Amino acid sequence: MPLFLEDFEPHPVLRGAHMMTVAPVFWPRTFSLPAPQDRLFQVDPESRLLAHCHWQPGKRSDAPVIVIVHGLEGSSNSDYSRGISEVAFQRGYHAIRINQRTCGGTESLTPTLYNSGMSLDYRAVCEELANHDGFRQIFFVGYSMGGNLVLKMAGEYGESYPQALRGICVVCPAVDLAACADALERWENQVYQRHFVAGLMNRYRRKAVTMPDRYVPNKLPPVRTVRQFDEVITAPIFGYRDAREYYEAASAKRILAQLRVPTLLITSKDDPFVPYSSILAAGAEENPAIQLVAPDHGGHCAFISNRPGPARFWAEQSVVNFCDSIRT
Repeated sequence: MPLFLEDFEPHPVLRGAHMMTVAPVFWPRTFSLPAPQDRLFQVDPESRLLAHCHWQPGKRSDAPVIVIVHGLEGSSNSDYSRGISEVAFQRGYHAIRINQRTCGGTESLTPTLYNSGMSLDYRAVCEELANHDGFRQIFFVGYSMGGNLVLKMAGEYGESYPQALRGICVVCPAVDLAACADALERWENQVYQRHFVAGLMNRYRRKAVTMPDRYVPNKLPPVRTVRQFDEVITAPIFGYRDAREYYEAASAKRILAQLRVPTLLITSKDDPFVPYSSILAAGAEENPAIQLVAPDHGGHCAFISNRPGPARFWAEQSVVNFCDSIRT
Protein backbone atom coordinates (compact mmCIF):
# COMPACT_ATOMS: atom_id res chain seq x y z
CA MET A 1 0.00 0.00 0.00
CA PRO A 2 1.13 3.60 -0.52
CA LEU A 3 2.96 5.51 2.16
CA PHE A 4 0.38 7.81 3.71
CA LEU A 5 0.70 11.13 5.49
CA GLU A 6 1.77 9.65 8.77
CA ASP A 7 4.75 8.09 6.96
CA PHE A 8 6.00 11.41 5.65
CA GLU A 9 7.84 13.99 7.70
CA PRO A 10 9.78 16.60 5.70
CA HIS A 11 13.48 16.90 6.32
CA PRO A 12 14.10 19.48 9.10
CA VAL A 13 16.46 21.49 6.87
CA LEU A 14 13.58 22.12 4.49
CA ARG A 15 10.55 22.10 6.79
CA GLY A 16 8.75 25.40 6.75
CA ALA A 17 10.23 26.40 3.39
CA HIS A 18 9.21 25.48 -0.11
CA MET A 19 10.87 22.26 -1.19
CA MET A 20 11.39 22.80 -4.88
CA THR A 21 12.61 20.50 -7.59
CA VAL A 22 16.11 21.71 -6.70
CA ALA A 23 15.89 20.19 -3.23
CA PRO A 24 17.83 17.02 -4.09
CA VAL A 25 20.96 19.17 -4.52
CA PHE A 26 21.32 18.70 -0.76
CA TRP A 27 21.86 15.00 -1.48
CA PRO A 28 23.63 14.37 -4.80
CA ARG A 29 21.93 11.31 -6.24
CA THR A 30 23.29 8.24 -7.90
CA PHE A 31 21.16 5.54 -9.49
CA SER A 32 21.53 1.81 -9.86
CA LEU A 33 19.90 0.93 -13.17
CA PRO A 34 20.90 -1.32 -16.05
CA ALA A 35 21.87 0.43 -19.27
CA PRO A 36 18.70 1.50 -21.07
CA GLN A 37 17.62 0.54 -24.54
CA ASP A 38 16.38 3.35 -26.73
CA ARG A 39 12.94 3.10 -28.29
CA LEU A 40 10.99 5.40 -30.57
CA PHE A 41 7.21 5.66 -30.32
CA GLN A 42 5.41 6.96 -33.42
CA VAL A 43 2.72 9.23 -31.99
CA ASP A 44 1.57 10.88 -35.22
CA PRO A 45 2.67 10.69 -38.88
CA GLU A 46 5.38 13.32 -38.33
CA SER A 47 6.42 12.84 -34.71
CA ARG A 48 8.21 10.27 -32.60
CA LEU A 49 9.03 10.21 -28.90
CA LEU A 50 12.34 8.86 -27.62
CA ALA A 51 12.13 6.59 -24.58
CA HIS A 52 14.86 4.99 -22.47
CA CYS A 53 13.72 1.49 -21.49
CA HIS A 54 14.97 -0.70 -18.67
CA TRP A 55 13.73 -4.20 -19.44
CA GLN A 56 13.47 -7.05 -16.98
CA PRO A 57 14.97 -10.34 -18.19
CA GLY A 58 12.66 -12.98 -19.60
CA LYS A 59 9.48 -12.63 -21.62
CA ARG A 60 8.68 -8.95 -21.59
CA SER A 61 4.91 -9.16 -21.43
CA ASP A 62 5.10 -11.23 -18.22
CA ALA A 63 6.19 -8.22 -16.12
CA PRO A 64 4.28 -4.97 -15.54
CA VAL A 65 5.58 -1.76 -17.08
CA ILE A 66 5.77 1.77 -15.68
CA VAL A 67 5.97 4.73 -18.09
CA ILE A 68 7.28 8.00 -16.57
CA VAL A 69 6.37 11.37 -18.12
CA HIS A 70 8.49 14.35 -17.01
CA GLY A 71 7.44 17.93 -16.35
CA LEU A 72 8.01 21.33 -17.95
CA GLU A 73 11.56 21.68 -19.31
CA GLY A 74 12.49 18.28 -17.87
CA SER A 75 13.58 15.15 -19.69
CA SER A 76 13.86 11.41 -19.30
CA ASN A 77 17.04 12.07 -17.32
CA SER A 78 15.33 14.15 -14.61
CA ASP A 79 16.19 12.78 -11.17
CA TYR A 80 12.61 11.84 -10.32
CA SER A 81 12.29 9.90 -13.58
CA ARG A 82 15.41 7.90 -12.85
CA GLY A 83 14.46 7.56 -9.18
CA ILE A 84 11.07 6.00 -9.92
CA SER A 85 12.68 3.80 -12.56
CA GLU A 86 15.18 2.52 -10.01
CA VAL A 87 12.53 1.69 -7.40
CA ALA A 88 10.24 0.13 -9.98
CA PHE A 89 12.97 -1.94 -11.62
CA GLN A 90 14.09 -3.31 -8.26
CA ARG A 91 10.51 -4.49 -7.67
CA GLY A 92 10.19 -6.31 -10.97
CA TYR A 93 8.76 -3.69 -13.31
CA HIS A 94 9.98 -2.69 -16.72
CA ALA A 95 10.66 1.06 -16.54
CA ILE A 96 10.25 3.40 -19.51
CA ARG A 97 11.54 6.97 -19.17
CA ILE A 98 9.96 8.95 -21.97
CA ASN A 99 10.84 12.36 -23.42
CA GLN A 100 8.11 14.76 -24.41
CA ARG A 101 8.37 16.22 -27.92
CA THR A 102 11.68 18.08 -28.47
CA CYS A 103 12.90 17.29 -24.93
CA GLY A 104 16.09 15.46 -24.07
CA GLY A 105 17.75 16.53 -27.31
CA THR A 106 15.01 15.13 -29.56
CA GLU A 107 14.17 18.22 -31.65
CA SER A 108 14.86 16.29 -34.86
CA LEU A 109 12.14 13.74 -34.11
CA THR A 110 9.23 16.15 -34.50
CA PRO A 111 8.44 19.37 -36.38
CA THR A 112 6.40 20.66 -33.43
CA LEU A 113 7.07 22.01 -29.99
CA TYR A 114 5.47 20.35 -26.96
CA ASN A 115 2.56 21.60 -24.88
CA SER A 116 0.39 20.62 -21.93
CA GLY A 117 -2.49 19.34 -24.02
CA MET A 118 -0.75 16.60 -26.00
CA SER A 119 -2.39 13.71 -24.18
CA LEU A 120 -2.89 11.82 -27.45
CA ASP A 121 0.88 11.20 -27.52
CA TYR A 122 0.62 9.11 -24.36
CA ARG A 123 -2.55 7.41 -25.54
CA ALA A 124 -0.51 6.29 -28.57
CA VAL A 125 2.28 5.02 -26.29
CA CYS A 126 -0.20 3.16 -24.08
CA GLU A 127 -1.95 1.51 -27.00
CA GLU A 128 1.31 0.50 -28.67
CA LEU A 129 2.51 -1.14 -25.47
CA ALA A 130 -0.80 -2.97 -25.05
CA ASN A 131 -1.60 -3.91 -28.64
CA HIS A 132 1.85 -4.34 -30.18
CA ASP A 133 3.96 -5.49 -27.24
CA GLY A 134 1.21 -7.39 -25.44
CA PHE A 135 1.69 -5.82 -22.01
CA ARG A 136 -1.23 -6.64 -19.73
CA GLN A 137 -0.28 -4.34 -16.84
CA ILE A 138 0.65 -0.79 -17.77
CA PHE A 139 1.07 2.09 -15.32
CA PHE A 140 1.71 5.74 -16.16
CA VAL A 141 3.42 8.23 -13.86
CA GLY A 142 3.41 11.98 -14.52
CA TYR A 143 5.14 14.82 -12.73
CA SER A 144 3.80 18.40 -12.80
CA MET A 145 3.02 19.16 -16.47
CA GLY A 146 3.44 15.44 -17.16
CA GLY A 147 0.86 14.80 -14.45
CA ASN A 148 -1.64 16.99 -16.28
CA LEU A 149 -0.97 15.08 -19.50
CA VAL A 150 -1.44 11.67 -17.86
CA LEU A 151 -4.65 12.74 -16.10
CA LYS A 152 -5.98 14.26 -19.33
CA MET A 153 -5.23 11.03 -21.20
CA ALA A 154 -7.03 8.92 -18.60
CA GLY A 155 -9.98 11.31 -18.39
CA GLU A 156 -10.41 11.29 -22.16
CA TYR A 157 -10.69 7.51 -22.09
CA GLY A 158 -13.55 7.77 -19.58
CA GLU A 159 -15.20 4.38 -19.01
CA SER A 160 -13.52 2.94 -22.12
CA TYR A 161 -9.92 2.90 -20.94
CA PRO A 162 -7.83 -0.10 -22.08
CA GLN A 163 -7.96 -3.12 -19.81
CA ALA A 164 -4.15 -3.14 -19.78
CA LEU A 165 -4.03 0.37 -18.27
CA ARG A 166 -4.10 -0.69 -14.65
CA GLY A 167 -3.39 2.60 -12.91
CA ILE A 168 -1.86 6.06 -13.05
CA CYS A 169 0.08 8.12 -10.54
CA VAL A 170 0.59 11.86 -10.68
CA VAL A 171 2.78 14.08 -8.52
CA CYS A 172 1.92 17.79 -8.20
CA PRO A 173 -0.09 17.73 -11.44
CA ALA A 174 -0.69 21.10 -13.09
CA VAL A 175 -4.43 20.43 -13.55
CA ASP A 176 -5.30 24.14 -13.90
CA LEU A 177 -2.73 25.75 -16.19
CA ALA A 178 -4.03 29.28 -15.69
CA ALA A 179 -3.72 28.97 -11.90
CA CYS A 180 -0.18 27.64 -12.30
CA ALA A 181 0.76 30.51 -14.61
CA ASP A 182 -0.59 32.93 -11.99
CA ALA A 183 1.46 31.23 -9.28
CA LEU A 184 4.66 31.47 -11.33
CA GLU A 185 4.18 35.23 -11.59
CA ARG A 186 4.49 35.73 -7.82
CA TRP A 187 7.71 37.52 -6.90
CA GLU A 188 9.07 34.62 -4.84
CA ASN A 189 8.89 32.37 -7.94
CA GLN A 190 10.69 34.70 -10.35
CA VAL A 191 13.91 32.69 -10.40
CA TYR A 192 11.94 29.63 -11.52
CA GLN A 193 9.90 31.65 -14.01
CA ARG A 194 13.11 32.93 -15.60
CA HIS A 195 14.49 29.39 -15.75
CA PHE A 196 11.41 28.03 -17.50
CA VAL A 197 11.16 30.94 -19.94
CA ALA A 198 14.84 30.72 -20.85
CA GLY A 199 14.50 27.02 -21.60
CA LEU A 200 11.30 27.46 -23.61
CA MET A 201 12.72 30.32 -25.65
CA ASN A 202 15.96 28.46 -26.37
CA ARG A 203 13.89 25.50 -27.56
CA TYR A 204 11.85 27.78 -29.81
CA ARG A 205 14.97 29.43 -31.26
CA ARG A 206 16.47 26.03 -32.10
CA LYS A 207 13.30 25.18 -34.00
CA ALA A 208 13.44 28.52 -35.80
CA VAL A 209 16.98 27.78 -37.00
CA THR A 210 16.07 24.38 -38.43
CA MET A 211 12.56 25.29 -39.67
CA PRO A 212 12.58 29.02 -40.52
CA ASP A 213 9.49 28.64 -42.72
CA ARG A 214 7.48 27.49 -39.71
CA TYR A 215 9.03 29.37 -36.78
CA VAL A 216 9.97 33.06 -37.05
CA PRO A 217 12.47 34.11 -34.33
CA ASN A 218 12.83 37.83 -34.96
CA LYS A 219 9.26 39.09 -34.94
CA LEU A 220 8.20 38.23 -31.42
CA PRO A 221 7.27 40.69 -28.67
CA PRO A 222 9.28 40.39 -25.43
CA VAL A 223 8.59 37.14 -23.59
CA ARG A 224 9.31 37.27 -19.86
CA THR A 225 6.71 34.90 -18.39
CA VAL A 226 5.36 31.46 -19.19
CA ARG A 227 1.97 33.03 -19.83
CA GLN A 228 3.50 35.40 -22.41
CA PHE A 229 5.25 32.46 -24.08
CA ASP A 230 1.92 30.65 -24.32
CA GLU A 231 0.18 33.81 -25.57
CA VAL A 232 2.58 34.62 -28.41
CA ILE A 233 4.00 31.17 -29.27
CA THR A 234 2.08 28.15 -27.96
CA ALA A 235 -1.46 29.39 -28.66
CA PRO A 236 -1.03 30.57 -32.28
CA ILE A 237 1.21 27.64 -33.26
CA PHE A 238 -1.30 25.08 -32.02
CA GLY A 239 -4.44 26.85 -33.23
CA TYR A 240 -5.72 28.41 -30.01
CA ARG A 241 -7.10 31.95 -29.95
CA ASP A 242 -4.93 32.94 -27.00
CA ALA A 243 -3.30 31.58 -23.84
CA ARG A 244 -6.62 31.60 -22.02
CA GLU A 245 -8.26 29.31 -24.57
CA TYR A 246 -5.19 27.05 -24.58
CA TYR A 247 -5.20 26.78 -20.79
CA GLU A 248 -8.89 25.88 -20.71
CA ALA A 249 -8.58 23.27 -23.45
CA ALA A 250 -5.37 21.67 -22.17
CA SER A 251 -6.09 21.57 -18.41
CA ALA A 252 -7.10 18.20 -17.00
CA LYS A 253 -9.47 19.92 -14.55
CA ARG A 254 -12.24 20.04 -17.14
CA ILE A 255 -12.44 16.27 -17.53
CA LEU A 256 -11.23 14.98 -14.19
CA ALA A 257 -14.75 13.87 -13.30
CA GLN A 258 -14.70 11.45 -16.27
CA LEU A 259 -11.58 9.63 -15.04
CA ARG A 260 -12.18 5.98 -14.10
CA VAL A 261 -8.63 4.57 -14.08
CA PRO A 262 -7.41 3.88 -10.50
CA THR A 263 -5.32 6.93 -9.68
CA LEU A 264 -2.92 8.11 -7.00
CA LEU A 265 -2.65 11.90 -6.86
CA ILE A 266 0.12 13.23 -4.64
CA THR A 267 0.41 16.95 -4.08
CA SER A 268 1.48 19.26 -1.28
CA LYS A 269 -0.47 22.02 0.37
CA ASP A 270 2.56 24.32 0.16
CA ASP A 271 3.31 23.72 -3.52
CA PRO A 272 4.43 27.13 -4.83
CA PHE A 273 3.59 26.34 -8.48
CA VAL A 274 0.44 24.20 -8.28
CA PRO A 275 -2.02 25.78 -5.82
CA TYR A 276 -3.68 23.16 -3.62
CA SER A 277 -6.95 25.04 -4.16
CA SER A 278 -6.74 24.19 -7.87
CA ILE A 279 -6.54 20.47 -7.07
CA LEU A 280 -9.64 20.70 -4.88
CA ALA A 281 -11.51 22.88 -7.38
CA ALA A 282 -10.88 20.26 -10.07
CA GLY A 283 -12.81 17.72 -7.96
CA ALA A 284 -9.93 15.44 -7.01
CA GLU A 285 -11.55 14.69 -3.64
CA GLU A 286 -14.91 13.84 -5.22
CA ASN A 287 -13.88 11.23 -7.79
CA PRO A 288 -13.80 7.75 -6.17
CA ALA A 289 -11.20 6.61 -8.69
CA ILE A 290 -8.71 9.09 -7.25
CA GLN A 291 -6.76 8.55 -4.04
CA LEU A 292 -5.65 12.04 -2.99
CA VAL A 293 -2.63 12.31 -0.69
CA ALA A 294 -1.70 15.86 0.31
CA PRO A 295 0.93 16.50 3.03
CA ASP A 296 1.18 19.99 4.46
CA HIS A 297 4.76 20.21 3.18
CA GLY A 298 6.55 18.86 0.17
CA GLY A 299 6.96 21.80 -2.17
CA HIS A 300 6.79 21.13 -5.89
CA CYS A 301 7.74 17.54 -6.73
CA ALA A 302 10.31 17.33 -3.93
CA PHE A 303 8.87 15.50 -0.88
CA ILE A 304 12.24 15.05 0.80
CA SER A 305 11.66 12.91 3.89
CA ASN A 306 13.76 12.84 7.05
CA ARG A 307 13.92 9.07 6.77
CA PRO A 308 17.25 7.53 5.76
CA GLY A 309 17.90 5.48 2.66
CA PRO A 310 15.52 5.08 -0.28
CA ALA A 311 12.51 6.23 1.79
CA ARG A 312 14.01 9.75 1.77
CA PHE A 313 12.40 10.24 -1.64
CA TRP A 314 8.92 9.61 -0.35
CA ALA A 315 6.84 10.31 -3.46
CA GLU A 316 8.86 7.87 -5.56
CA GLN A 317 8.32 5.11 -3.01
CA SER A 318 4.61 5.95 -2.75
CA VAL A 319 4.13 5.78 -6.51
CA VAL A 320 5.57 2.29 -6.79
CA ASN A 321 3.78 1.15 -3.63
CA PHE A 322 0.49 2.20 -5.19
CA CYS A 323 1.26 0.27 -8.36
CA ASP A 324 2.21 -2.75 -6.23
CA SER A 325 -1.16 -2.56 -4.48
CA ILE A 326 -3.14 -3.03 -7.71
CA ARG A 327 -0.84 -5.16 -9.90
CA THR A 328 -1.59 -8.85 -10.20
